[in-house]
Amino acid sequence: MSYEIGFDGKTVLVVGGSSGIGNAIARAFLDKGACVHVWGTRPRAEDYSDSKDSNLEGLHYKQVDVSSPEAIRECKPGFSQLDTLVLSQGIVLYNRAEFQPDRFRQVVDVNLNSLMECCFRFHPLLKESKGSIIVISSTAALHATRGNPAYGASKTGAMGLCRSLGDAWAPDGIRVNSIAPGMVPTKMTEVTTQNPKRVQAWEAQIPLGRLGQTSDIAGVALFLASPLAAYVVGQTIAVDGGLTIR
Repeated sequence: MSYEIGFDGKTVLVVGGSSGIGNAIARAFLDKGACVHVWGTRPRAEDYSDSKDSNLEGLHYKQVDVSSPEAIRECKPGFSQLDTLVLSQGIVLYNRAEFQPDRFRQVVDVNLNSLMECCFRFHPLLKESKGSIIVISSTAALHATRGNPAYGASKTGAMGLCRSLGDAWAPDGIRVNSIAPGMVPTKMTEVTTQNPKRVQAWEAQIPLGRLGQTSDIAGVALFLASPLAAYVVGQTIAVDGGLTIR
Protein backbone atom coordinates (compact mmCIF):
# COMPACT_ATOMS: atom_id res chain seq x y z
CA MET A 1 0.00 0.00 0.00
CA SER A 2 1.14 3.53 -0.80
CA TYR A 3 1.20 5.84 2.18
CA GLU A 4 0.69 8.93 0.03
CA ILE A 5 -2.67 10.61 0.60
CA GLY A 6 -4.19 11.97 -2.60
CA PHE A 7 -7.69 12.42 -3.98
CA ASP A 8 -7.16 13.02 -7.70
CA GLY A 9 -10.35 12.14 -9.58
CA LYS A 10 -12.41 12.04 -6.38
CA THR A 11 -15.48 14.12 -5.57
CA VAL A 12 -16.06 15.43 -2.06
CA LEU A 13 -19.04 17.26 -0.58
CA VAL A 14 -18.50 19.22 2.63
CA VAL A 15 -21.81 20.28 4.16
CA GLY A 16 -21.04 23.32 6.28
CA GLY A 17 -17.86 23.83 4.28
CA SER A 18 -18.26 27.57 3.90
CA SER A 19 -16.34 28.54 7.04
CA GLY A 20 -14.45 27.31 10.08
CA ILE A 21 -13.56 23.63 10.42
CA GLY A 22 -15.64 22.65 7.41
CA ASN A 23 -13.86 25.15 5.19
CA ALA A 24 -10.45 23.95 6.35
CA ILE A 25 -11.47 20.39 5.52
CA ALA A 26 -12.77 21.42 2.10
CA ARG A 27 -9.54 23.22 1.27
CA ALA A 28 -7.46 20.26 2.47
CA PHE A 29 -9.25 17.95 0.04
CA LEU A 30 -8.90 20.54 -2.72
CA ASP A 31 -5.16 20.76 -2.07
CA LYS A 32 -4.96 16.98 -2.43
CA GLY A 33 -6.58 17.01 -5.87
CA ALA A 34 -10.27 16.44 -5.18
CA CYS A 35 -13.19 18.20 -6.83
CA VAL A 36 -14.81 19.77 -3.79
CA HIS A 37 -18.39 20.96 -3.37
CA VAL A 38 -19.54 22.85 -0.30
CA TRP A 39 -22.94 23.74 1.09
CA GLY A 40 -23.49 26.86 3.15
CA THR A 41 -26.21 29.20 4.35
CA ARG A 42 -25.57 32.38 2.35
CA PRO A 43 -26.93 32.91 -1.18
CA ARG A 44 -23.56 33.23 -2.95
CA ALA A 45 -19.93 32.36 -2.33
CA GLU A 46 -19.11 36.06 -2.59
CA ASP A 47 -21.24 36.70 0.48
CA TYR A 48 -18.51 35.13 2.63
CA SER A 49 -15.88 37.69 1.60
CA ASP A 50 -16.21 39.40 4.99
CA SER A 51 -15.62 36.18 6.94
CA LYS A 52 -12.07 35.68 8.19
CA ASP A 53 -12.37 31.89 8.38
CA SER A 54 -13.81 31.41 4.86
CA ASN A 55 -11.99 30.83 1.59
CA LEU A 56 -14.21 29.47 -1.16
CA GLU A 57 -11.79 29.96 -4.06
CA GLY A 58 -11.70 26.84 -6.20
CA LEU A 59 -14.66 25.26 -4.42
CA HIS A 60 -18.11 24.65 -5.91
CA TYR A 61 -20.55 26.47 -3.66
CA LYS A 62 -24.29 25.96 -3.20
CA GLN A 63 -26.72 27.45 -0.69
CA VAL A 64 -28.74 24.74 1.07
CA ASP A 65 -30.75 25.21 4.25
CA VAL A 66 -30.03 21.90 5.98
CA SER A 67 -32.56 22.66 8.72
CA SER A 68 -35.15 21.89 6.03
CA PRO A 69 -35.44 18.20 5.05
CA GLU A 70 -37.17 19.28 1.84
CA ALA A 71 -34.24 21.49 0.86
CA ILE A 72 -31.82 18.57 1.27
CA ARG A 73 -34.05 16.17 -0.65
CA GLU A 74 -34.78 18.56 -3.51
CA CYS A 75 -31.33 20.09 -3.97
CA LYS A 76 -29.62 19.33 -7.28
CA PRO A 77 -26.06 18.69 -6.11
CA GLY A 78 -24.21 19.34 -9.36
CA PHE A 79 -22.30 16.05 -9.39
CA SER A 80 -23.06 12.44 -10.34
CA GLN A 81 -20.20 10.86 -8.42
CA LEU A 82 -19.48 11.17 -4.69
CA ASP A 83 -16.56 9.58 -2.88
CA THR A 84 -16.55 11.41 0.46
CA LEU A 85 -19.34 13.15 2.35
CA VAL A 86 -18.22 15.40 5.20
CA LEU A 87 -20.97 16.60 7.53
CA SER A 88 -19.67 19.70 9.29
CA GLN A 89 -22.89 21.67 9.72
CA GLY A 90 -23.63 22.97 13.17
CA ILE A 91 -25.06 25.79 15.26
CA VAL A 92 -24.99 26.73 18.93
CA LEU A 93 -27.20 29.23 20.78
CA TYR A 94 -25.94 31.12 23.80
CA ASN A 95 -27.53 32.89 26.79
CA ARG A 96 -29.46 29.75 27.76
CA ALA A 97 -31.59 29.98 24.63
CA GLU A 98 -31.33 26.22 24.10
CA PHE A 99 -33.47 25.58 27.19
CA GLN A 100 -36.47 26.84 25.21
CA PRO A 101 -38.07 23.86 23.46
CA ASP A 102 -38.37 25.54 20.08
CA ARG A 103 -34.74 26.69 20.13
CA PHE A 104 -33.64 23.25 21.37
CA ARG A 105 -35.41 21.74 18.36
CA GLN A 106 -33.75 24.26 16.04
CA VAL A 107 -30.28 23.17 17.13
CA VAL A 108 -31.09 19.46 16.97
CA ASP A 109 -32.57 19.84 13.48
CA VAL A 110 -29.31 21.27 12.17
CA ASN A 111 -26.77 19.37 14.26
CA LEU A 112 -28.35 15.92 14.20
CA ASN A 113 -31.47 15.46 12.08
CA SER A 114 -29.86 16.99 9.00
CA LEU A 115 -27.00 14.49 9.27
CA MET A 116 -29.37 11.60 8.65
CA GLU A 117 -31.12 13.47 5.84
CA CYS A 118 -27.80 14.05 4.08
CA CYS A 119 -26.59 10.49 4.64
CA PHE A 120 -29.84 9.06 3.27
CA ARG A 121 -29.81 11.44 0.30
CA PHE A 122 -26.31 10.43 -0.80
CA HIS A 123 -26.31 6.77 0.22
CA PRO A 124 -26.76 5.51 -3.38
CA LEU A 125 -23.77 7.47 -4.70
CA LEU A 126 -21.58 6.48 -1.77
CA LYS A 127 -22.57 2.83 -2.17
CA GLU A 128 -21.60 3.01 -5.82
CA SER A 129 -18.20 4.52 -5.05
CA LYS A 130 -17.57 2.48 -1.87
CA GLY A 131 -17.12 5.87 -0.26
CA SER A 132 -16.71 7.45 3.12
CA ILE A 133 -18.82 9.56 5.45
CA ILE A 134 -17.13 11.77 8.04
CA VAL A 135 -19.30 13.33 10.74
CA ILE A 136 -17.96 16.29 12.72
CA SER A 137 -19.14 15.81 16.29
CA SER A 138 -17.46 17.46 19.30
CA THR A 139 -15.80 16.61 22.58
CA ALA A 140 -18.94 18.27 24.00
CA ALA A 141 -20.48 14.86 23.36
CA LEU A 142 -18.25 13.43 26.11
CA HIS A 143 -19.14 15.74 28.99
CA ALA A 144 -21.93 17.98 30.27
CA THR A 145 -22.60 21.25 28.45
CA ARG A 146 -24.34 23.15 31.21
CA GLY A 147 -25.55 26.14 29.18
CA ASN A 148 -26.09 24.32 25.89
CA PRO A 149 -28.24 21.22 26.33
CA ALA A 150 -29.22 21.03 22.66
CA TYR A 151 -25.65 21.33 21.43
CA GLY A 152 -24.42 18.64 23.81
CA ALA A 153 -27.30 16.29 23.08
CA SER A 154 -27.02 16.72 19.33
CA LYS A 155 -23.28 16.08 19.30
CA THR A 156 -23.74 12.98 21.47
CA GLY A 157 -26.41 11.88 19.01
CA ALA A 158 -24.01 12.43 16.12
CA MET A 159 -21.56 9.99 17.68
CA GLY A 160 -24.31 7.40 18.11
CA LEU A 161 -25.46 7.89 14.53
CA CYS A 162 -21.89 7.34 13.35
CA ARG A 163 -21.74 3.98 15.14
CA SER A 164 -25.14 2.84 13.90
CA LEU A 165 -24.62 3.84 10.27
CA GLY A 166 -21.09 2.48 10.37
CA ASP A 167 -22.55 -0.91 11.33
CA ALA A 168 -25.49 -0.73 8.93
CA TRP A 169 -23.65 0.49 5.85
CA ALA A 170 -20.29 -1.26 6.09
CA PRO A 171 -21.72 -4.17 4.02
CA ASP A 172 -22.41 -1.58 1.29
CA GLY A 173 -18.72 -0.63 1.32
CA ILE A 174 -19.42 2.72 2.99
CA ARG A 175 -17.20 3.62 5.93
CA VAL A 176 -18.81 5.99 8.44
CA ASN A 177 -16.60 7.64 11.05
CA SER A 178 -16.63 10.75 13.21
CA ILE A 179 -14.23 13.41 14.46
CA ALA A 180 -14.73 15.07 17.85
CA PRO A 181 -12.81 18.37 17.86
CA GLY A 182 -11.85 20.03 21.10
CA MET A 183 -11.78 23.82 21.44
CA VAL A 184 -10.86 25.30 18.04
CA PRO A 185 -11.00 29.04 17.29
CA THR A 186 -13.73 29.64 14.72
CA LYS A 187 -16.58 32.07 14.28
CA MET A 188 -18.80 29.75 16.33
CA THR A 189 -16.42 29.65 19.31
CA GLU A 190 -15.49 33.36 19.42
CA VAL A 191 -17.38 33.82 22.69
CA THR A 192 -14.63 31.70 24.27
CA THR A 193 -11.59 32.08 22.05
CA GLN A 194 -11.64 35.89 22.06
CA ASN A 195 -11.71 35.98 25.86
CA PRO A 196 -8.12 35.71 27.17
CA LYS A 197 -9.17 34.42 30.59
CA ARG A 198 -11.29 31.68 29.05
CA VAL A 199 -8.50 30.73 26.65
CA GLN A 200 -6.06 30.50 29.55
CA ALA A 201 -8.46 28.26 31.46
CA TRP A 202 -8.88 25.96 28.47
CA GLU A 203 -5.16 25.75 27.80
CA ALA A 204 -4.56 24.77 31.42
CA GLN A 205 -6.77 21.70 30.90
CA ILE A 206 -5.18 20.57 27.62
CA PRO A 207 -2.05 18.38 27.86
CA LEU A 208 -0.59 19.94 24.69
CA GLY A 209 -1.12 23.36 26.25
CA ARG A 210 -2.81 25.01 23.27
CA LEU A 211 -6.14 25.31 21.52
CA GLY A 212 -6.67 23.33 18.36
CA GLN A 213 -6.41 24.64 14.83
CA THR A 214 -8.77 23.92 11.97
CA SER A 215 -5.85 22.27 10.17
CA ASP A 216 -5.60 19.74 13.02
CA ILE A 217 -9.11 18.56 12.21
CA ALA A 218 -8.59 18.65 8.44
CA GLY A 219 -5.62 16.31 8.67
CA VAL A 220 -7.67 13.66 10.45
CA ALA A 221 -10.46 14.04 7.87
CA LEU A 222 -7.98 13.33 5.07
CA PHE A 223 -6.81 10.23 6.92
CA LEU A 224 -10.34 8.91 7.48
CA ALA A 225 -11.27 9.36 3.81
CA SER A 226 -8.08 7.73 2.56
CA PRO A 227 -7.13 4.07 2.05
CA LEU A 228 -4.98 4.41 5.18
CA ALA A 229 -8.24 4.15 7.16
CA ALA A 230 -9.70 1.33 5.05
CA TYR A 231 -10.36 -0.80 8.15
CA VAL A 232 -11.73 1.99 10.37
CA VAL A 233 -15.52 1.89 10.75
CA GLY A 234 -17.94 3.51 13.18
CA GLN A 235 -15.24 5.21 15.23
CA THR A 236 -15.06 8.69 16.74
CA ILE A 237 -11.58 10.18 16.95
CA ALA A 238 -11.14 12.93 19.54
CA VAL A 239 -8.84 15.63 18.18
CA ASP A 240 -8.45 17.71 21.30
CA GLY A 241 -4.79 17.90 22.33
CA GLY A 242 -5.46 15.28 25.00
CA LEU A 243 -8.26 17.17 26.76
CA THR A 244 -10.53 14.17 27.23
CA ILE A 245 -7.88 11.72 28.47
CA ARG A 246 -7.81 13.37 31.90
